[in-house]
Amino acid sequence: MNMNDARHLRWIAALGAAFFACGAAAAELTSPPVAPVAEDVTTGLSPWQIRVRALGVITEDSGSINGVTGSDLSYSDSLIPELDISYFFTDNIAAELILGTTYANINEDGAVGVPVGKAWLLPPTLTLQYHFTDFGAFKPYVGAGINYSLFYNQSEKPGFHNLHVDNHVGAALQVGFDYMVDDHWGVNFDVKKIFLETDWKADHDLLGPVSGKAKIDPWLIGAGVTYRF
Repeated sequence: MNMNDARHLRWIAALGAAFFACGAAAAELTSPPVAPVAEDVTTGLSPWQIRVRALGVITEDSGSINGVTGSDLSYSDSLIPELDISYFFTDNIAAELILGTTYANINEDGAVGVPVGKAWLLPPTLTLQYHFTDFGAFKPYVGAGINYSLFYNQSEKPGFHNLHVDNHVGAALQVGFDYMVDDHWGVNFDVKKIFLETDWKADHDLLGPVSGKAKIDPWLIGAGVTYRF
């Protein structure tokens, strides 16, 4: 092999190496990027979780006095602090108990047009939830369960005496989400619908004994902080 042939072979080898290097670089540039896999922030954590929320209680404002045509009841809305405790049986299934207390001013806005009284309400609510776990740190859920509404510390406005609102067991529906900022801390938004229709009675100076239905059916709209142990 003469020197010219050797020189030609060296050029061919150099051009081939450059060709393969350029091809590899082009393939790397044109390959679609691989999306990062969202980390499941619940992995390895305790099944216990708590939330502290500010809760708006928005009532339905419906009710009546038996035997009084055109009667109608309304109830004041309120903003309260609320604590809930959750237990995760699996990554998807959890039970939640909410604890809080509020009050409602009761008014007759129809035929009589007078304030009736005030009642405090303790409405512990237990729901069974399904948590969706396919969205990374964003964790929506739905739930359904039971509510027990306990009325206490009831007081009357002038003209009424012996106000009593019956305790009530009803259904509850729920939808909400947590957004976890790390393994333990997150923010929460939650909406519940409580089905609450109960009986009430009182004595009135002019009408005598009165009774009726109180359909409260409140929406519970809350936002707050989540902590997973």
